[in-house]
Amino acid sequence: MRIKFLIAPLATLFFFGNVSAQKAKQMSLQYKIDYMLKRMTLEEKINMLHGNALFSSGGVKRLGIPELTCDDGPLGVREEIKRFDWNSANWTTDSATFLPNGSAIAATWNPALANKYGVVIGEEANARKKDIMLAPAFNICRMPLCGRTYEYYSEDPYLNAQLAVQAVKGIQSQHVAACIKHFAANNQETDRNMMNAIVDERALREIYFPAFKAAVQQGNAYTVMSAYNKLNGYWCSENDFLLNKVLKKEWGFKGVVMSDWAGTHHTVAAANAGLDIEMGSSGPYDKWYFADPLLAAVKAGQVSEKTIDDKVRRILWLMYHTSMSQNHPKGSIATPEHGKAAYEIASESVVLLKNDAHLLPLNTANIKSIAVIGDNAVRTFALGGYGAGVKAQHEITALEGIKSRFGKTASVTFAQGYKAKYLANNTDAQNSGYDQPDQTLIDQAVALAKTTDIAILCIGSNREFESEGHDRKNLELPFGEQTLVDAVTAANPNTIIVVMAGAPYDLNKIKKSNHTIVWSWFNGSEAGNALADVLKGVVNPSGRLPFTFPVSLNDSPASALNTYPGKDLTAEYKEGILVGYRWYDTKKIDPLYCFGYGLSYTNFTYTDLATNKKTYKKGDKITVSLKVKNTGSVAGKEVVQLYISKLNSSVLRPGKELKAFKKIMIAPGQTAPVLINIAINDLAYFNDKLKNWVIEPGQYRLMAASSSKDIRQTVGFNIK
Repeated sequence: MRIKFLIAPLATLFFFGNVSAQKAKQMSLQYKIDYMLKRMTLEEKINMLHGNALFSSGGVKRLGIPELTCDDGPLGVREEIKRFDWNSANWTTDSATFLPNGSAIAATWNPALANKYGVVIGEEANARKKDIMLAPAFNICRMPLCGRTYEYYSEDPYLNAQLAVQAVKGIQSQHVAACIKHFAANNQETDRNMMNAIVDERALREIYFPAFKAAVQQGNAYTVMSAYNKLNGYWCSENDFLLNKVLKKEWGFKGVVMSDWAGTHHTVAAANAGLDIEMGSSGPYDKWYFADPLLAAVKAGQVSEKTIDDKVRRILWLMYHTSMSQNHPKGSIATPEHGKAAYEIASESVVLLKNDAHLLPLNTANIKSIAVIGDNAVRTFALGGYGAGVKAQHEITALEGIKSRFGKTASVTFAQGYKAKYLANNTDAQNSGYDQPDQTLIDQAVALAKTTDIAILCIGSNREFESEGHDRKNLELPFGEQTLVDAVTAANPNTIIVVMAGAPYDLNKIKKSNHTIVWSWFNGSEAGNALADVLKGVVNPSGRLPFTFPVSLNDSPASALNTYPGKDLTAEYKEGILVGYRWYDTKKIDPLYCFGYGLSYTNFTYTDLATNKKTYKKGDKITVSLKVKNTGSVAGKEVVQLYISKLNSSVLRPGKELKAFKKIMIAPGQTAPVLINIAINDLAYFNDKLKNWVIEPGQYRLMAASSSKDIRQTVGFNIK
């Protein structure tokens, strides 16, 4: 039951007189919180600050304050588990929509779809009576091996911010709290529970903080999850700079900071440094750091009751926006509308990497037989590995999607091709041999491929191989897939490579030897249908890569500087602000595939790039205008990317930085006018010594681009 605590209209009028309605609402909320707080004992307050089950924290039954309930994201609402252990509760009503993974959402370059994702999550959370969804996750993709890259968004702070804000707004539009995570610098899984990330303040401010700041200040995120790792010597769950100084004071965060599960280490340090709720610790609940030990610390004067009151105020504020909110939506789960949203995201996320033979889109009139090959063609991705998954109400595999789209006009047959012999919870010894090809399966695949007009080879990764809790050891394709690719390609020159994965891999040989490459993801309940529609041309691919694919792992900054996985449990971020394409551009290293890259079944030309002025000052906005023409014969969506470079900078600056983008649909032969605003204040860099943002005067170059390497037009401007 949703519990509401209301003040009678007459009392509201008595207390607030002639103030504005919005002000009265705020004052009324503050009154309700104060009213509750004054009636609570210290013991009751403490009880609200720690978990009382695996996915809930305590309320105050005497006062009608419910417990807070959480559920895992970000792929969808997790199946119901037992209250006190991780085993399934065996419900029959908790099947949910499996939504595309984080890097797939980022590949859409479409904030409106991130919002749609959030609305689905929020509606399904309400149907399950969950107050907080532990999503979205958007740590920067600092290095390509991170086991959670598939969950996160991209390597770019601006792209992350635009998506994060909309995901948060979507979730919270349903009176469900978004929990943005993991704050901050949780960029690797190896030794994540012990690792000390050494990051200079400029890199924090320019790279690792912006999406969190935007999610708080523009998205009004209700909850933040502290990361497992240390940041500059202090655990993120007891980091005064991170939680008090930056998040709560500087950014004005009003909500609740909760620990990651078992991410709390001390009582007094965490309480005074800004942690509000302790989750996932072990042992009896009353012995947790924020239980009896915190009560003792308050009585001993080590933590003030004022600090405790602040935490409880935040929790009550959160509740009045969620579980105790007025007009709380009922929610819905696994509806056709949610499946449609999952399809829309998936279909815009697919990236066409290569189409040299113009084999795509497939001409159904000329194709009578299709061989679908690869374990990933029949594998589902909603579950697997260590970490959160979804009990999907349905999940269309690639084979099912291809059969539904092509089966009426062509025979579709399947061969497995390889065995995915890898489990995330196994030891290295138990997983030994996972990377070896299976010659028997390869021979069967080759025999089939020789008999068909087209071979669609589905390779890549899965949720066991890319998993929370561990990083990959290298960029190589697993399961002996390269040997399979070579053999099938030799047998049938009309082979389409479809890669399903959430992070970069070594595609050097495939890029050189294969003429048709499609990148899909762990793409949700409608993944197979979305992929098949791209192959058929029902959908013109518009996905763009959200991170750089290096030619070699040694080209990526963390590896090149030997800062990963770190030494003596310390990872020094020596690359500073040069993360992702910023590193490759500045160091003049050619990637395998660049940030923002993706092909279409049509072509676009850019003309008439201009700014509304030639000279700007602090506080101004640049209005950028250009025209984009679809010069092909089919409608398509183009992602116009605007990068800015400072000429002759007095400090280290990246070769270019993404500062705006816009995704637009253009009919064949048509020209679309594009207007985009960029705030001059957003061109500042953070000065470590002065501890503030500096807008450097002088010359700048603005670039309109189709990717970070495909610059179509440039124009100069000045800042006074």
